Amino acid sequence: MGGLQSMISRNLPQTAIYWANPHNDGYGGVAYDDPIEINCRWEDKQQILGTITGNQIIGFQSVSRAIVYVDQDLDVDGLMMLGELTDLTDSEGDSSGEYYDPGQLTNTYIIKRFEKTPALNSTTDFNRKAFLTPWLT
Repeated sequence: MGGLQSMISRNLPQTAIYWANPHNDGYGGVAYDDPIEINCRWEDKQQILGTITGNQIIGFQSVSRAIVYVDQDLDVDGLMMLGELTDLTDSEGDSSGEYYDPGQLTNTYIIKRFEKTPALNSTTDFNRKAFLTPWLT
């Protein structure tokens, strides 16, 4: 890990829950891998998601509700929630300790866009950020 990437990783003070690998569940819905914790910097921030040409927005998609900086690649259409896995088992899990479907959780967001930009003069250090919108809108 390069110097900039190491500095970025040290400056991700929050923890998020991430559901990766969105795929067809065979029943018309979407399934995900088991949730994991990732380090992040979570900003509650609205930003228009779309293509901008000059002063004109072309291909408007939606408005993000959060921008999350991370130190790993994330899947578009994956899910995120600010918090830790223990938050799920303490308040959102069933009696067996299993996690509920993320669709039943409050404050779960879908990754609408993911950007990975190389640092100046580097091919190994990247600035990674995810743009999130509420999942159940």
